[in-house]
Amino acid sequence: MEDKGLSTNMRRILLLINCLILAVGICGGPLMMRLYYVEGGSRIWLSSWLQTAGWPLTFIPLAILYFYRRKSEGSNAKFYFITPRIFIASVVIGVVTGVDNFLYSWGGSKLPVSTSSLLLAAQLAFTAVGAFFIVKLKFTPYSINAVVLLTLGAVLLGVRSNGDRPEGVTSKAYILGFMMTLLAAALYGVILPCIELIYLKAKQAITATLVLEIQMIMCFAATIFCTIGMIANNDFQAISREAKQFNLGEARYYTVIVWTAIIWQCFFVGVIGVIYCSSSLMSGVMIAVLLPATEVLAVVFFRENFSGEKGLALFLSLWGFVSYFYGEFRQTKKQKNRSPKTEMTTTCTEFV
Repeated sequence: MEDKGLSTNMRRILLLINCLILAVGICGGPLMMRLYYVEGGSRIWLSSWLQTAGWPLTFIPLAILYFYRRKSEGSNAKFYFITPRIFIASVVIGVVTGVDNFLYSWGGSKLPVSTSSLLLAAQLAFTAVGAFFIVKLKFTPYSINAVVLLTLGAVLLGVRSNGDRPEGVTSKAYILGFMMTLLAAALYGVILPCIELIYLKAKQAITATLVLEIQMIMCFAATIFCTIGMIANNDFQAISREAKQFNLGEARYYTVIVWTAIIWQCFFVGVIGVIYCSSSLMSGVMIAVLLPATEVLAVVFFRENFSGEKGLALFLSLWGFVSYFYGEFRQTKKQKNRSPKTEMTTTCTEFV
């Protein structure tokens, strides 16, 4: 459906709201997960489960969009847009996302937030490589430069792998956590192009409602995968025992659990909202801009050591982000100059 009722001012307001939601998810998610581990939590499958367990919250924007369609189209408004083929593809990617969540949670249990966040910055490099093979994305000098810089940043962090090892974590566990986090970044670099491939092969209009439905199915499948892991690891039986032993108290244990799930879902919803109110470029820029904020918050709240190696790795990561998105900006500008009419008609025309 064409978005004829959404004014420019309203779109800007929605963009601002989604940017704030995204900021909460990017900065808060890793910090809440680390808080769980620092204060006595140890269930990796539970931590993995929490990253997507907030999927029912997606029903809220879906319901709003549905009532908006009902108001415009009456009884002819479709209840859902996802097809069986897209549903199956979303489930498969969701299961892979569950694996990725487990890798990230395992790494996060052994690494400081400032280190794990810098390692995840390498995701952009893996995404570029994955997109090259999966959706035939062409490399540019800017994207190649970004891949090299982000790779150097990850290598630099590995040079002094024990320099910021948390208390109680062995050298072997730290190195394994380092590798797990890097593997999580690599796997997510494959997941994103696969999602783009779904959009390319959908054979239907890609609206905000459809994207939310895909995201909800993916999160649901990832949650089911992690639920199976929790059952196999007896995590459900251990929750009450872990809550009683939690350093902040039993009530705050459950508060941390609930807010972790909510904040991670803010990340997913925020990314989608920014893309559909602006562009994927804007979404990427937001993530890049908020990376230093996550670093600073980790240092402030958890008193993590921010060494010279981390500072240089952060600089290389930001340089890589700027290089990549500047290249994307130039490419978008070229396409706009070639077909201005087409570009105008495809920008935010299908909001719901």
